[in-house]
Amino acid sequence: MQVNETANEGLKRELQFTIPAADLEAKLMDKLEQIKGQVQIKGFRPGKVPVAHLKKLHGRQAMTEIIEQSVNEATRDTLMERGEKPALQPSITLPEGQEEVEGILAGQADLVFNMTYEVVPTFEITDFTKVTLTRPVADVDDEDVTKALESFAEQNKEYEEKSGKAEAGDRVIIDFVGKIDGEPFENGSAEGIPLVLGEGSFIPGFEDQLIGSEAGTETVVKVKFPEDYQAEHLAGKDAEFDVKVVKVELAKTPEVSDEMAKTMGFDDLSALSTIVREQIEKDFAKVSRTRMKRELLDVMDELYDFELPPTLVEQEFEGIWNQLTADMEKSNKTFDDEGTTEEEARKDYTKISERRVRLGLVISEIGDSKQIQVSDEEMNAALSEHLRNFPGQEKEVYDYYSKNPQAMASIRAPIFEEKVIDYILELVKAEEKKVTREELFKDPEEEDEGDKPKAKAKAKPKAKAKAKPKAKSKDKSED
Repeated sequence: MQVNETANEGLKRELQFTIPAADLEAKLMDKLEQIKGQVQIKGFRPGKVPVAHLKKLHGRQAMTEIIEQSVNEATRDTLMERGEKPALQPSITLPEGQEEVEGILAGQADLVFNMTYEVVPTFEITDFTKVTLTRPVADVDDEDVTKALESFAEQNKEYEEKSGKAEAGDRVIIDFVGKIDGEPFENGSAEGIPLVLGEGSFIPGFEDQLIGSEAGTETVVKVKFPEDYQAEHLAGKDAEFDVKVVKVELAKTPEVSDEMAKTMGFDDLSALSTIVREQIEKDFAKVSRTRMKRELLDVMDELYDFELPPTLVEQEFEGIWNQLTADMEKSNKTFDDEGTTEEEARKDYTKISERRVRLGLVISEIGDSKQIQVSDEEMNAALSEHLRNFPGQEKEVYDYYSKNPQAMASIRAPIFEEKVIDYILELVKAEEKKVTREELFKDPEEEDEGDKPKAKAKAKPKAKAKAKPKAKSKDKSED
C-alpha cells in the first residue's frame, strides 16, 4: 500500500491511498477459502466448491466487504503512525466512475482513494501550580438561615376554606371547560383543579379574572394563548373558559417554630436550622466554585493561543448562531433592537466560538493525558436526571440515548469537563477573599471591570501549537 500526502496546510491534511489490486485479490482468495466450508451450493459437497465457482457467485459481495475493511484499516493505521488525531471524522472519497468501480470489484484495478481531515493541534500543558485564582468566600449568617426557614414555611403553607370573595394569594378550586370558536378543545377541561391566584401558573390573564369570585360563581374567562405556547395547535389563539368556582381557600403560613420543624421530620427548630445552615454553606461553596471555574477558563483562554480546526469553529458558530436567530425571531427582535448589526454580531459570536473550541481542546487534552474517566455509574446518574425532563416519555428518551452514541456523548461531555476542572482546581493556588452574599451571587457580567477578580499566573507565554514536520509519502508492503 502506498500513502501520499497531497495537501498539508495549517491543520488541514489530505492523503491519497493506493491499495494494489493484487493485495485486494489476495484478501479475496483468503476470504473465499474461509467461507468455502460454510456455504451450501447444490451439486457440491460441503467444502468441495471450487474457489473459482465460489468467486463467480459471491466474489462481488466479498470484495465489497474487503474494500470497506481495507479502507478502515488503512486510514486508522496511517493516522496512528503519523501521530495525528482528527478533529472530526475524516472525509473519505472513493472512486465513483462506473468503469473504475467495476475494475476494482473485479480485482483488476488498484483501489485509489483520498482522505481529508483536520488535525487536533498539539500544545504544551500549562503548569497550573503556578496559577493563582481567587476563591470568594461568604459567611452564612443568621439572617440567611431565617430567610430559608421562612421560605420553608411558605412552601408548607396550608389552606382553609373561607367565605367571601377570592383575593390575590387565595386558592380557588375550579372546574372548567376550554373552548375555541365555541367548541371544546382536547385536554381543555378539568374538575377540582386547585389554583393559587397571583402565582401565574395558568395562561396569562386567567387568574386575574377570578379575583373577586366566590364559591358557586360561574363565569367565562377570556384569554389568548401565548404565541410560544407548547401546544402548537393552541399557540396564539383566543379561547374562552367556562369556569365554576367550587371553593375559595385562605392561605395560612405556619409559624417558624419547633412544631413546624416536627411536621418536617426534625426533632426541633434547632435541628432544622442546623441542616439549613449546612445546606446554605454547600450552596455558597458551589457558587464559589462556579466563579473560580469562570476565572480559570478566562486564565486558560489567555494562556493558550494556537490555530483552531476551522470546521470545529464553523460548527460551534452555526450552533450558536442558529439558536440566537431562532430566539430573536421568536421574540420579534432585530439586531438593531439589540444595539448592533448582523456583521458585528457575527464577529462577536465567532470570537465566542473560537474561545469555546480552544478551551474544549485544552480540557480534552488535559483529561486524556491524565486519564480522567467518566464511569458508567456517573453516566447512568446523569441520564436518569435528564430523563426527569421528559415525564411519561422516559422509555422512549432512554432508548434514543442508548442507541445514539452522539447523544450519549452530549451527556458525557459536561461530566468530563467538570472532572477536569476539579483536577485543575486541585493544582492551582487559591487566595480566599471575603465577600458578602450579594457579591458572591452577583452576575459577573454586571461587575465593573475594576471589580472583576484578577488572576495572577506565573506561567509561560501563551502556549503555541507545536509544528509537525510534513510527512513524506511512503510505501508499505502488506503481509
